[in-house]
Amino acid sequence: MTSLFQPVCADAGYARFRFRWLARGLRSLLMRQYDRHQQRLDLADLEAWQLSDLGLTPEDVRRERAKSFWQQ
Repeated sequence: MTSLFQPVCADAGYARFRFRWLARGLRSLLMRQYDRHQQRLDLADLEAWQLSDLGLTPEDVRRERAKSFWQQ
């Protein structure tokens, strides 16, 4: 009979490792998407002369701002 606190299968350690790996990957993905969202908000705050220094037009900014946070 197995104890309640002992893993039922031998791969429980691997499953825990896999879960942590997936959780880290998901966290990294969400952080990148949030960062991209913040960059788009900052881009919308730039003035026309700053956009021209970057080689962008207001239309480029409008198109970029219209994208959802998960789009690249």
